[in-house]
Amino acid sequence: MAWTRAALALVAAGAVALAVVSGGSSADPRTPAGLPGLPPPFLGTAVVGSGGLTAAIDAYGDVVELRAPGPAGRALIDNPADRQAAGSVAADTGIVPRVSIGDDAALPLWRAGAVEQRYLPGTNVVRTVARFGLVRVAISDAAVGGRLERVLDVSAPGTRVRPAFEVNLEGGAHCREEREPGRLALVCSPSRPSATARSSRNPDDGPAAEQVRAGRVIGVASAADRRWITRARPLGPGAPRWARQMYRRSLLILRALTDRRTGALAAGARDGWAYVWPRDASTTALAFAAAGYRPEARRVARFLVDLDLGAAARFRGDGTPVEGREAQGDAAGWVAVAARTAGLPSPTQSLPWRDRADYQESDPGSYLANATASVGASAGASAVNGPQIRLDGGKSGHRQEATGIERAFETREGLVRRAGDPRSGLDSAAAWAVQPFSIPALYPPVRRTLLHLAGIGASGPPESRFGITPSERWPGVDPWTAPTAWSAWSLAALAERESRLPAVARHGDGSGRAGRGVTRLERRAALSLLADLRRAATPAGALPERVDARTGVPRSTTPLAWSHAFAILALRELWPS
Repeated sequence: MAWTRAALALVAAGAVALAVVSGGSSADPRTPAGLPGLPPPFLGTAVVGSGGLTAAIDAYGDVVELRAPGPAGRALIDNPADRQAAGSVAADTGIVPRVSIGDDAALPLWRAGAVEQRYLPGTNVVRTVARFGLVRVAISDAAVGGRLERVLDVSAPGTRVRPAFEVNLEGGAHCREEREPGRLALVCSPSRPSATARSSRNPDDGPAAEQVRAGRVIGVASAADRRWITRARPLGPGAPRWARQMYRRSLLILRALTDRRTGALAAGARDGWAYVWPRDASTTALAFAAAGYRPEARRVARFLVDLDLGAAARFRGDGTPVEGREAQGDAAGWVAVAARTAGLPSPTQSLPWRDRADYQESDPGSYLANATASVGASAGASAVNGPQIRLDGGKSGHRQEATGIERAFETREGLVRRAGDPRSGLDSAAAWAVQPFSIPALYPPVRRTLLHLAGIGASGPPESRFGITPSERWPGVDPWTAPTAWSAWSLAALAERESRLPAVARHGDGSGRAGRGVTRLERRAALSLLADLRRAATPAGALPERVDARTGVPRSTTPLAWSHAFAILALRELWPS
């Protein structure tokens, strides 16, 4: 997953970050100010597409990222993540809609009085509506195959309004306009469609991109998305309306971020995130399979098993490694479980988990997340090395390894991040020992860990109404949606397990507990975390990587594939069909 380092998170809003990017020159551009309660311009808040040309739209209807031929393809807009963090993005970046009202100068939508953004129901078509007094400006965005279409409609009774798009694209991409009274349409595409794009025929996408005329992209995209979402295995009886909405939106976002030809899953539609991380993509394969999308799950898993996992932490859409971050210790475990879930042979690579970075992408070490992924995956395949700890006989190798994790990572409160270091703090990745890397011997300390981090039974209320941080010693307070969602998934799984036990169950900590009461506690914690996710989501239903702990405003990549994949799995665990 595209986790930013703690240092970046701490400097993102300050002058130090500006100096990192620009040396502090007063000549550098400054990102325009956003509206109250909304993120700044040029940070994407929605994604459009169906696995071909992929666009990110910010809260003000600007196209701030455009990738081709797929979500993890080349960038057609110059919008570096470090400039976003430093607040030095030029106001003409990407495709910016502007309106001239009367004789006034043209204004972008971040100068409107109010802006709202939603997806059309059952689609990846984004609708952004801005109001300048009595003037209403609505922009609809959709992408099919190799084309992006933007349609700007103006409602301005008795007022002269002229809309325009300011276009600044890279790599030979081009756009053409079609204008009529009260409406402006813009169709953009790369200069040359790839041979793969020309030969693509996906029944869920309708006509190939080159066969879609201007003015029809939105209609074709809407119909294709709605056909695709009807294939989803529904949530079970009793699932509330909000759960069904989150489920469908999460599936559609994964559709947008997964290359429909190769299965390359981009973590997000943003510079620095538009790569394939094995753990993000593997979770997406699990989510697709759980929702009934077996072909999509196999496509994602097949892409993963062909990667050289020892070469890097992340990969481009063509499978080549991305320099700058070494391979991480959980990659082989995640890919192994994704391959098994998709019905593919497990990868044959054998990678160590010790002295590697973990999902927090910090310095190498012996981390709980890597050990859990390795041990859990090795229970069903020999592709991953487990902890190298020798114990007394009489136990299976898997049980010996699980006991080794307990000894290395367990404290009275639960499982900590670093082996042998209680001061490293409880780690939410303990949840992985329940789902998807089932290690039953660790369920008791996992339960204590997750309930503590979720604020159940801990001293004082949780720090935020928008979720949890990745670990107890995380250097920051902003909640992260992926740990919130994966903790909900595993707590829901623990609740389901307890519901099948006798009336009184023992949890391995010496205390007898009523099985029904425990189930209520764990399920309540899972539902509480999903409520946090709902509050962290944008009005359009997209889950940011992280949000401001106080306001819930997105502070990083939005939407994030990993978070939506875990949300799907948690919802299916709570309401199985």
